[in-house]
Amino acid sequence: MSAARLLYGFHAVTVRLKTAPASIVEVYIDSARRDARMKDFLARAREAGLRCHDSDDARLNALAGSPRHQGVVARVKELPQAKSLDELLEAVEARGEAPLLLVLDGVTDPHNLGACLRVADGAGAHAVIAPKDHAVGVNATVSKVASGAAETVPYFMVTNLARTLNELKERNVWIVGLADEEGGTLYDVDLKQPVALVLGAEGPGLRQLTRKTCDQRVALPMAGAVESLNVSVASGICLYEALRQRRAG
Repeated sequence: MSAARLLYGFHAVTVRLKTAPASIVEVYIDSARRDARMKDFLARAREAGLRCHDSDDARLNALAGSPRHQGVVARVKELPQAKSLDELLEAVEARGEAPLLLVLDGVTDPHNLGACLRVADGAGAHAVIAPKDHAVGVNATVSKVASGAAETVPYFMVTNLARTLNELKERNVWIVGLADEEGGTLYDVDLKQPVALVLGAEGPGLRQLTRKTCDQRVALPMAGAVESLNVSVASGICLYEALRQRRAG
């Protein structure tokens, strides 16, 4: 079926069931699972007028491409999103909000992307941006780890990340890169203003051109023995600091 993809796991499928039940084409469930969580899910599905097809673990594994489906796999239509980053930013600015963007430079692990989308949703980020040639797309694994956030947070993959960052500057978005060796810290930055927080993959960090394109580079203070944090953990710290400042302000 065209313009359709798979979601699996209770969180990912339940969020779609809550937010856009008409976009669900079909649902497959493990016929051997009849615990309270499955019964609650089936009741929600019936309320939405969805038919759930009984299946077995082997079939669900094949559909999901993973054994971590929890007994639920859904085939869904793609949801319409803003066609471009510009369109999204115009909508954000029209609401009188200061854009809050998460930029991921070189994050290729689907588990990391899923976790980053989850914290982006929780902190109210308007979008996540990544380069097409150094990133992973949204697949079933990303959706599972994101626990529904892949359905709610716009994810833009751009051809040229440095050019996109420069275009954001033209819209008065302040570009803040996280770089461990820099002198200042995240807590020195005014995150109430329109801002894009740029993080690299654990280990390599930001690519050189991305680093040069940032308006400001800061670090997270590290008080222990470890030298760096996982990118999804660092993303959560950065985004929630922005949320804290915006609520306090």
